[in-house]
Amino acid sequence: MQDLSIKPYQILDFEQSTEEWLSWRRGGIGASDAPVVMGLSPWQKAGELLLLKTGQQAERPANSYMQRGKDLEPLAREAFIRHTGIEVEPVCVQSMDHTWMRASLDGLSPDGRQVVEIKCPGEKDHQFAASGCVPEKYFPQLQHILAVTGLAEIHYWSFRFDHTVLLKVERDESFIADLIEKEIDFWTRVCATADGLAAFTAL
Repeated sequence: MQDLSIKPYQILDFEQSTEEWLSWRRGGIGASDAPVVMGLSPWQKAGELLLLKTGQQAERPANSYMQRGKDLEPLAREAFIRHTGIEVEPVCVQSMDHTWMRASLDGLSPDGRQVVEIKCPGEKDHQFAASGCVPEKYFPQLQHILAVTGLAEIHYWSFRFDHTVLLKVERDESFIADLIEKEIDFWTRVCATADGLAAFTAL
């Protein structure tokens, strides 16, 4: 963990879900990519992510569950603020050490010391959180955020209109070390593939 008097990241001045944001997101590994790289995503394989990052495959349109999460996120964030008294707002951050390590944060406090990941999940994932555990498929995402921000813990806010769950997830240095190693390997493959495609196109 780094000394937060000198932030280990920079904040990018653009809004999430814009074309500029999508381009920036494609140019690095984001928090939602981390479960894919770690082989824990139920939705996407590393090979599919490689095709996306190298421009060989288009972004998949948001399904109904993803759209629901996007629509509910502002309400969930306001509920988190009311519940905790911690003011947060969505921001995009990028690691200073590895500029390809990026995260679109659901909420970061003005002093940079509190971060929240918001989920508006189905009943199964919500009940898992209610039992005190973060679903395994989300753990790499949380640790990626902690790796980029340098923070010691992250709030995990599982939001449903009739019930909310707040968990604090601590930084796992061993997991982060493994995550960064795998992300470096993956991003090296992305760059090598992109260079190969560029060379082939130039022929």
